[in-house]
Amino acid sequence: MSYLIGVDVGTTSVKCGLFDLDGNIISLSTREYSLLTPKPDYVELDPDVYWNVMVSAIRDVLQKSKISAKEVLSIGISSQGETLIVLDKNGVPLRPAIVWLDNRSKSEAKILKEKFEEIAFNITGQPEIVPTWPATKILWLRNNEKSVFEKAKMFLMVEDYLIYKLTGEFVTEYSVCSSTLYFDIVNDSWWEDMLSEIGITQDQLPTLKASGEIVGNITSEAAEQTGLSKETIVATGAMDQAASAIGAGNVRPGVVSENTGAALAVVATIDKPVYDEKRRIPCHRHAIDKLYFLMPWCQTAGMFLKWFRDTFCHIEKSLEPLLGRDAYEIMDLEALRVPPGCEGLVMLPHLTGAACPEFDPYAKCVMFGITLKHTKPYFIRAVMESISYMLRRNVELLRELGIPIHEIRSIGGAAKSGLWLQIKSDVLQKEILVPRIKDTAVLGAAILAGIATGVYSSVESAVRSMVKIEKIIKPRKEFSTLYDKLYEIYVELYEVLRPLFRRVEVL
Repeated sequence: MSYLIGVDVGTTSVKCGLFDLDGNIISLSTREYSLLTPKPDYVELDPDVYWNVMVSAIRDVLQKSKISAKEVLSIGISSQGETLIVLDKNGVPLRPAIVWLDNRSKSEAKILKEKFEEIAFNITGQPEIVPTWPATKILWLRNNEKSVFEKAKMFLMVEDYLIYKLTGEFVTEYSVCSSTLYFDIVNDSWWEDMLSEIGITQDQLPTLKASGEIVGNITSEAAEQTGLSKETIVATGAMDQAASAIGAGNVRPGVVSENTGAALAVVATIDKPVYDEKRRIPCHRHAIDKLYFLMPWCQTAGMFLKWFRDTFCHIEKSLEPLLGRDAYEIMDLEALRVPPGCEGLVMLPHLTGAACPEFDPYAKCVMFGITLKHTKPYFIRAVMESISYMLRRNVELLRELGIPIHEIRSIGGAAKSGLWLQIKSDVLQKEILVPRIKDTAVLGAAILAGIATGVYSSVESAVRSMVKIEKIIKPRKEFSTLYDKLYEIYVELYEVLRPLFRRVEVL
């Protein structure tokens, strides 16, 4: 048995990867699904969609690889946090999953904020009490769906539910519970005061374990559905950002990984909880024993470039089949002709408001400094530079909190762009390390599966074996002064326009 499976269950897709013990990816499968929005602020999904899509992805990687199921030693699961699944006494979902994007529990968040705002940050690491957190969703069920609440035997996250479907066991792990608002990240235990307030007990929550621990073997029923062997071991995995950090090799203090997908998430590994007095950054329990991470995030990153592509780059999209390249590669080639700094074209990328460190829902996208010389390639590069400035602002926020940054690793879709990586390196004036495997949450889940079964003695040894650096991007010092000046304009532009954003909002 010499293969490991990692599964990453995201908001709208599942990725499943089969790896050998050296971190080589043997086969990969991606399956997508659509969320349900039955009312404003409601975002739901039938829990069995997660299961059925994962089953399909597992079967696909086994078929593609041509290996025997008996050769799969272990499987680990990474999942989105905060999505709540409620089961009855028979282990059957009582209602659709309430997805993390759901905002129906605003009133409940306000109630919990009034009672716990002063102490919740130090206990849970979450600086704000918002409808995203499962504690508010459970209180909403208590107030609005009494029959469901009264029948509820178990409250689970997505990872927990899939572990249950594979093994029949109710087990969770620290990192995926870190943002429930009822988990104590310092003592690795449930927060009794919050449980009491929302009206549930520890018996209605899964058993807590560390990441990378054995849960059990796959049941006969699950083996038949997935095509896996009953000998395959199921391990505790991690919340997606924690798993992604492990898959990127971000496993010790001083290392930061930045994930530029649709959104931007920056993970800084730390050896003890750090609480920002200005409440700008959440602190999470890492999937690695005794470690934590700070996670500045911004909701609009790669989404900005996608919006620009879909709105202004119809020619590039039409050229995809003719050139055998996707539109983003063609856009890269166009932007390469533009000098660094775009001759003064600076953008604010806030298409859906701003998150860390501004936390300004009124913020808007701005294109500043446009002249007759600025053609479409300038705008493409300026979009990339704006996200790089946003990344720098969050890196500087980490430095402000005393977080050492010795190394930055880039993952996510933007890591496929050599141009964008170079821009980030130039703006930060730091080396950028790029892992070979870009689906780092899938790899991180597989690494945790290997640790659980004793293939690796520690996360560090597993990373040495399975995480390979594909390339290192070095900053070009000749552009340091230029980008320093443009970054100052980026920051000042937001500060000057901030009061105007609110005035526009009321028109």
